Amino acid sequence: MWPGKLRYSAAVQVDTTKWSGEGVFTATVVETLSTIPSIDGVRVEDAPASRADSGFNFISNEVYVRFRAESYTEPGRWLGFVPVQRAAWRPVSTLANLEVELAGVEAVGAADYGDDGMLQYLKTERVIPPYQTRGYKIAEMVRIYALPFEPGP
Repeated sequence: MWPGKLRYSAAVQVDTTKWSGEGVFTATVVETLSTIPSIDGVRVEDAPASRADSGFNFISNEVYVRFRAESYTEPGRWLGFVPVQRAAWRPVSTLANLEVELAGVEAVGAADYGDDGMLQYLKTERVIPPYQTRGYKIAEMVRIYALPFEPGP
């Protein structure tokens, strides 16, 4: 269980205690992840790379995903020669499967970069305030990591 405030939904625990709430795309990703049935928990944190200047805002957030576990039986040997069936656990999904699922969601889309350990999205938006003031650019980077698998229900 994660410490801090948890928002309970019907299926997914979402921990936002270490997130400032900045980033519209991050909020969209977290909301989308909370609807995927293979995910058990989501934790969102601000990344230290976030910064702001007069012409731009760079928002960087990290999202950690914990997949559900399923049980299965595997063959084994007791005392080296007596065949037995053991209960074991494995994750229901992987980060590669999550990448495919998120690519099918119109609000999120395909990841800009993905490998075995991370998915990365980079979204930019130009904001021009009213009264002919100079605009600024918002760049938002979201990295999604899979938490290490912990056996058990």
